[in-house]
Parts: sequence; structure tokens; C-alpha cells
Amino acid sequence: MAATNDEVIEMLKAAYCMELETVMNYIANSTNLDGVRAEEIKKSFAADVTAELMHAQELGRRIKQIGGFVPGSAEVEIGGQQQPPEDTTDVAAVINAVIEAEAAACSQHKKIIKATDGEDYVTQDMCIRLLADEEEHLVLFRGFLKEYTKA
Repeated sequence: MAATNDEVIEMLKAAYCMELETVMNYIANSTNLDGVRAEEIKKSFAADVTAELMHAQELGRRIKQIGGFVPGSAEVEIGGQQQPPEDTTDVAAVINAVIEAEAAACSQHKKIIKATDGEDYVTQDMCIRLLADEEEHLVLFRGFLKEYTKA
């Protein structure tokens, strides 16, 4: 059974908040990380800020299109992701946090895809596209992690 429109809006709002939190953490990590080995990761974060912000904008537009209200800063729920570490050279911890956040985003998109199946094809299609982007980010950061964890 498909979710109600109100339930879909709430799921989209959760995804929207997750994207905004990711943007904040990517900005922090692209600024805070130190060390020669961190430079490539910092560049990746800086580039991905735009993609994640575009995801949030797309989710916001869809929330509005289906009758919802896009949350402002006072209503955005954040804090579910690991925060940037105090050790600005702990690149592996940052990469692990990103992998966790991207996996959570994938899970949220899959939840929306299932909830809209057969009912809201536009939302479902959007979430399928966003899922593909998030999965691409997962592959990228898992690849980065390999370099930091090999013996």
C-alpha cells in the first residue's frame, strides 16, 4: 500500500534535512582537513557541496509541488550525522562519516521509492535519480577509504 501524500512529504522533508546537513559537513571538512593526503579529499568535498545542495533544492521543489511546505532553518532537523573530528588530520574518520551519511541518504531514497510505487511516479523518478547520485558518492568515498585502510 502506497504512503499518503502527507507521509511522502514528511519523508521528503527528512531527505531534504539530510542533504542540508551533508552540505554543512562537506563545507566544514573541505575547510578543516589538514595534511598532504587530505588535499584530494578536500577538493572532492568542495565539488560535492554543489551536488548535495542541488539535491536539497530538488527535494524542496518537490515538497512544494505536492502541497508541502519547505522547512526553514528553525524547522530543519539536523544532528544525525557524525560531526567533523577535532583531529583535522583524521581523514579516515571523515571518510567513514561520509560513507555512513551517504548510506543513510540511499536508505531514505529507497524508502521514498517504495512508498510512492504505483502512485507518485514523479517523486519516485526523482528519488531514483538522487539514489544513483548518492550511490556514486558511496563508491567514490569507499575507494578513498581503501587507500587509508590498507596495511
